Order: sequence, then C-alpha cells, then structure tokens
Amino acid sequence: MHEIGFIRDLAIVMIVAGATTIVFQRMRQPVLLGYILAGVLIGPHTPGVLVGDARAIDDISNLGVVLLMFTLGLEFSVRKLREVGIGVLAVAVAEVGLMLWIGYGIGGLFGWSGTDALFLGAIISLSSTMVATRTLAESGQRQQKFAQLVTGLLVAEDMLTIVMLTLLTAVAIGGSVQADTALALVGHLGLFVIVGMILGLLLLPRLVDYVASFDRDETLLVSVLGICFGASLFAVWMGFSVALGAFLAGAVVAESRSVGRVLHLVEPLRDMFAALFFVAIGLKIDPAMLLQYALPALLIATVVIVGKTLACSLGIFIVGHDPRTALRSGLGMAQIGEFSFVIATLGLSLGVVSDFIYPIAVAVSVLCMAASPYLNRSAESLANGLRRVTPRSLILLANSYNGWLENLKPVNENAAIAAIFRRLLWHIGINVLLVVALFIVGAYVNAHNWSWFSKLGIDRELRHTLIWACALFLSLPMLIAVYRKAEALGMVLAELGIRERFAGSYTQAIRNVLARVIPLATLLALALLVSGLSSAILPPRGIALSLVVLVVAVAVVLWRGLVRMHARLQAALKETLEKPDP
Repeated sequence: MHEIGFIRDLAIVMIVAGATTIVFQRMRQPVLLGYILAGVLIGPHTPGVLVGDARAIDDISNLGVVLLMFTLGLEFSVRKLREVGIGVLAVAVAEVGLMLWIGYGIGGLFGWSGTDALFLGAIISLSSTMVATRTLAESGQRQQKFAQLVTGLLVAEDMLTIVMLTLLTAVAIGGSVQADTALALVGHLGLFVIVGMILGLLLLPRLVDYVASFDRDETLLVSVLGICFGASLFAVWMGFSVALGAFLAGAVVAESRSVGRVLHLVEPLRDMFAALFFVAIGLKIDPAMLLQYALPALLIATVVIVGKTLACSLGIFIVGHDPRTALRSGLGMAQIGEFSFVIATLGLSLGVVSDFIYPIAVAVSVLCMAASPYLNRSAESLANGLRRVTPRSLILLANSYNGWLENLKPVNENAAIAAIFRRLLWHIGINVLLVVALFIVGAYVNAHNWSWFSKLGIDRELRHTLIWACALFLSLPMLIAVYRKAEALGMVLAELGIRERFAGSYTQAIRNVLARVIPLATLLALALLVSGLSSAILPPRGIALSLVVLVVAVAVVLWRGLVRMHARLQAALKETLEKPDP
C-alpha cells in the first residue's frame, strides 16, 4: 500500500507540474516559478492536502540536484571557461563577494545570527543559470554581445558556487572557519578540481566517444549516468559534495565529441527530476510564514535586483564594454534561483540556520524570477532613458575610457609575444599543480590508510619512503616539463629585457645567465613548496637524499623518453580541448 501511495503522490506532482508548465509558458513566465507555486498549493500547509508523503518526493528530488549540476557541467566546458576571459572572471568574483557582504550586512541589521546572515549572503550572491539562459533563449537574444557576457558571468559563478558550497559545509560542520582553514579548504578544492579535470580529460572523453560509437542511446545514457554518480561518490569520499562531483563529471564529458548526443539524452531526465526538485521546494513552504516575512523578502529582493544590476553593469563597463551592453548584462544577472535553494537546503539539513531562512530564500527567488522577463524586455528602454538623463560630460568620459582601454590592447608583434608568455606560464602552472597534487595525495594516503600498511608489516619509515618515492618518480615528467618551459620563458625574458644598447658587449653573456637562472629558480621554488607540503611523508634525511640523487640519474638517462611521454599526454589533452564544435 505504501508503494501505491508513493505512486499516487508522484502522479499528483507530475500532473500539477505539467499543468503549471503549460500555464506559465502561456503567461511568458519562468516555469520554475510555476513548479514552486504548484508545490505550495498541493503541500501539507495548504487546506486539502494532496501529497501525503512529501519526504519521499524530497528524497527523489535530490536526484534533480545531481542531474542539474551534471547538465550544467555539460554546458560549461573548459573551452567556455577559457573564453570567459580574466576580466569577466574578475567581475564575477567582485560581484559575488559584494553581494555576499551585502547579504551578511542585511542579516546583521535584522538582528539575525552570524550563520543566518552568512547563509543569506550566499543565497543572494549567485544568479540563476536556468532562469537567465531560458530568458535569453525565449527572447531570441543568445547571440547578442550582452548575452555572451551574461553566459560568461554565469560560467564563472558556476565555479564560485562549488567553492562556496565547500566553505559553507565547513562552516556548518565546524561552527566557523578561520582564514588559514578557509585558504587550506580552497587550496584542496582547487587541486582536486584541477587534477580531476586533467586526468578526466585524458580518459573520459575518449571513453564516452568509444561508447557512443556503438550507436545505442541506452548504452550511452547508462554509461554517462554511471560516470556522473561515480564521480559524485568519489567527491564525497574525498570530503566534498555530490554537487561538485556531478559538475566535474559533466565538465569532463562536455569535452567529448558526443556531448550533443549526451545532452540530448540527459536533458529529459534532468527536466523531470528538476521539476520534482522545485515542486519539493514548494512543498516545504508554509504560506503563513511567507506572509510573516513578506517585508524582509521584498526588501532583500529589491537589494538583489538593484545590487546585482549595478555591480555587474559597473564591472562589465570597467573591463572595457560600452554602457548599454554593460547595463543589459547587469539586468540579465538580476535574479537568484536553483543554487540559492541548494544553499538554503544545505543549511537546513545540517541544522545551522533558522527555519525562516528557507521561505525567505524562496520568496526572494520567486520575486526575482517573476521580474526577470520584464527586466529583460525593458532593458533597451531603460538604457535609452538613462542615456537621455546622463550628463553629456559623463558620456564623453565613458567614451574616452573605452577608447583608452582599446589602445592598451597588445597588437602585432607585442600580441604574439604576450600569447607566448601566457602559454608558457599556463603550462608551468598546470605542471606545478600536478606535482603538488601528487604529494598531497601521498600525504592523504599516508594519513588514511596506515592500518592497511601495518597489515603488510610496513613500518612508519618504510611507508614514508615508499609513498614519497612514488610521488617523486611519478612527478618526473612534470618536473622535466617545468624545467623546459621555464627555460623557454627565461630565453623570452632575456631577449626582451636585456637590450644591447644598455649591456653592450656583455649582452649575450647576461642573456645566457638569465636564461639559466630562471629555470633553476623555478625548480628551487617548486622544491621548497613540495618539501613543505610533503613534510608529513618525508623519509629520513639520508634516504631522501639518496632518492633525489636516483631521480636525477633516472631523469638524465631517460630524459628523451620522459619528454616524449609528457608531449604525448599534452597533445592528447590539447586534442581533447581543441575539438571542433559538434
């Protein structure tokens, strides 16, 4: 009978969700808003309860979070992050930080606890990817310049969401996070993301394309869902959230040539479980509590719309775009949505926020969702009106600023040199992170698997020796790559920095010295960093020195082979990232 009751509840939810989709589509309103209101209407706080077991629906809706993050990852892709640009990324960081601070301040003004205020700041800091992209798609504006900037800001916020969820989880569990703990968490998160992405990009896109070659949709769907949920479990095992694992799995699968097919297969599942997710949000809402906190919700919604519009518009203008494009970009970001619910649910599930935070988050997001289409449609009128009332001197200053930024961009041979310089720095940075990650993984294995070593009769010193030796030898290809890239960087800097008119006959000698000093200094800095990170697994001094000498000898003997190995890995990664658009 319980099974029949569950099917009855699920049937009611899907029927009501289907009806609201049609109604809100005709009203040209976000269907997510309809799902939430439908949940309120059939929920336990409304007379004539239709859904008896809201918890069962809530458990199933959690699948919606995983599939939502997976499809966001599929639409994310490393290439999109690369195309976002450092300017737009800086705008996203500044905007999220500003809204987080404003939300925390509003919570303080209302007299809320520090944790409630912090979660409020996190809730209002992240825009809704689903609402923003659907609004742009329904209005046919996705190819316009401002829409591309909005997409870039949303991509950057997706990455910041993962950082925020990790830090908020640490705050909820530990009560507070000190600055050094927060930096360590972000550092571990960054290493996990980068290493997971690089290793995943080398393996998973080819695996997905191989499965896709069977030309059976069922096999492809089951395989990618296995990757999604497997990555989620692995992220949990490493101490992170299921959302992070699902997002990373999607971002890696997005680099396969079959991503279009995968997205086509996963989207119906995502839409179904996302509908359940948003209806479950409505099921938790008590309309009486909504009325009680209507005024704070209205105030916070106004702050979200005005604050996000101003912050994003000003940021986009500062990085070099015209005022009209900047304003339209800001209006496109003026809402909150799915991530806000995930954050509010996190706080409730861990028991660290008050009961009123959740309905306030829903009320604010509903108000912003309802306003979003109207803001988008009136963007051109607002831009024209602001231009008419703006003093002529201010318009002239803005145009002069844009022209000045345009003149600062590197051109001709300077642009080529700047591109080479950036590429070398990227290669060095990625290889350094991989080396550091290997030693951190070694420390993790040492800390969490000591009982396994003891069963094999391996004592502490031998354990440290084995782990440190493995990390050192596995790092060899990356260390050689760092040296070679730093050598090339040193040659570029020597040619650019040492001019013959200043150094005279010593020019070439000084250039040679500088070209040698830079790679050696890079390796020394890396050695100091690794020694600090691997302090927990360092073997006795004599053994460590012997291992270093052995590694140097192996590097000299196998230099060409290790260079070729690293080149093949780099070529495979480059081929994956630079695939043609499907």
